[in-house]
Amino acid sequence: MSQVQIAKKMGVSAASVSRLLQKARALGIVKIEVMNLTSPEEVTLDLVDALGLKRAAVIEAPSVGLLGALAPPLGAMMKDEKFEAGSTIGVGWGRAVREVIAAGLPRFPGVRAVALNGGMQASATHFQINEFVRQAAEQLGGSAHFLHAPYLSSVELRDAFLKDPSARETTGLWSQLDCALVGVGLPHFNNGTEDVPSPNEPSIGAAVGDVIRHYFDLNGTILPWEGEQRMLAVSAAQLRRTRLSVGLAASPQKAQAVIGAARSGMINALVIDMATAQAILDILRPAPNLAAP
Repeated sequence: MSQVQIAKKMGVSAASVSRLLQKARALGIVKIEVMNLTSPEEVTLDLVDALGLKRAAVIEAPSVGLLGALAPPLGAMMKDEKFEAGSTIGVGWGRAVREVIAAGLPRFPGVRAVALNGGMQASATHFQINEFVRQAAEQLGGSAHFLHAPYLSSVELRDAFLKDPSARETTGLWSQLDCALVGVGLPHFNNGTEDVPSPNEPSIGAAVGDVIRHYFDLNGTILPWEGEQRMLAVSAAQLRRTRLSVGLAASPQKAQAVIGAARSGMINALVIDMATAQAILDILRPAPNLAAP
C-alpha cells in the first residue's frame, strides 16, 4: 500500500504516516529491502554446474525447522535413484543428518542402513550414530547395521575391532555403498572432547570443513591429521565411489566447507537452503572487473 492509502485507511494525514514509518525504521520495526527473485530451480542448476554435482536440491528457508525441511527434497532425490532391496545406504552423523532422519526418509523395503563411523563418548544428540541408523532403517523399511565401536581409539584397538565379525560385517558394507547421507562440518573444536581435533592443529590449519572428520581445504585436498589413522570411519575413497553421496547443510557459514567437500569428491549431491546456495555461488562467481575501460 502507498502512504496515501495507509493514511486514508487509518484516518490520519500522509505526513503522519511518513513520520511513523521513519520512526519505525529507526527502531528496527520496519525494514525495506530488495527481494532476490532468483528461483531455487535456477540456483540448483547453477550449483550443479559450478560444483560438478550429480544432483542438487535448494529450498526456500521455512520460518522454523530449517534442517528438517531438507528431508522432502532429499527423499525425492533418493526416489529418483530407485534404490532396491539389497541397496546399501550409509548414515553419517551431525545435526543435519539427525533432523532429516527425524523428519522422515522414503521407504525402500529391503535396503541396508549402515553406520559410516564409530561412536563418540559424548552426550550431544547429533553424535548418536547408531540411533540414527536404527531410525533410518525403520523408516526405510530395511535392516540396520550398527558399529558398536569408538570413533577414535588407538591404532592397535582399531585393528582389533576390525577383526571382530560384527564390526567386519558393517565396515565391509562401506565398499558397497549405493548412497551416503552426510553432514558437512566446520573445523572447530567440538563438544569439549580431546578426541576431536581443533583448528589449532597445524596439519588442519588450512581446513575449511570436514565430512566425517576427513578434513579438506577449499580446493578439496584432504588434509591428514594425527588422529586420522585411529578413526573407525568410512574412507574418503569409499565415499568417492558411492553412487549418490549427499551432503546436507543449511548455514551460509558453511559455504566454503560445502565447496571443499564437493571438490574433494566425497559428496556428489547437495541438499541445502537458498541462503547457503547463494553464499556458495557468491564465492564461486568471478569478481566483477571494476577497472575503467
